Amino acid sequence: MSETPAPSRSDNGRNAVERGAEIALFNSRWLMAPFYVGLIVSIVVLLLKFVRMLWEFILEAPGAKSTDTILGVLSLIDVVLVANLILIVVFSGYENFVSRIDTRDHPSWPVWMTKIDFAGLKQKLLASIVAISAIHVLEAFLNIDRNFDATRMTWLVGVHLVFVISTLMLALSDRWSSDHGEE
Repeated sequence: MSETPAPSRSDNGRNAVERGAEIALFNSRWLMAPFYVGLIVSIVVLLLKFVRMLWEFILEAPGAKSTDTILGVLSLIDVVLVANLILIVVFSGYENFVSRIDTRDHPSWPVWMTKIDFAGLKQKLLASIVAISAIHVLEAFLNIDRNFDATRMTWLVGVHLVFVISTLMLALSDRWSSDHGEE
């Protein structure tokens, strides 16, 4: 019978250094937590902006034209979509990169919040950006009589199309890689 040789001192030292580096790298994920807290603060700022916009919308609604009312609603939707986008980033980013969220004591916790993987996060982010971009294009179109600027409109539509095409290409790429990954 041959015995395995005992690790030398240099192997133990290397293993200890390697383990220490791995522990430091693993625990460095907690450096991301303040970023997510900062994003939560940004949602509070958006809430304040939303309340102010809603109040102004309510005050101006009785005498507003229908296009102004639609533009006001679109502006409110825009802020809500941005807040949703931030919320998606906070929950899925924290769950994927920092720590698992224990939802056992919260039966009303939405299932999707802890089930979004990185591919799903990318798709949801781009879908939200496309929706926000579409709202800006629609706002510009509804405002076309007041201040038409062909260059601005062209840029808005062009950027929106880039977002749409990028989202479609990402979705196709994810589908293609998952289909080929299952073989």
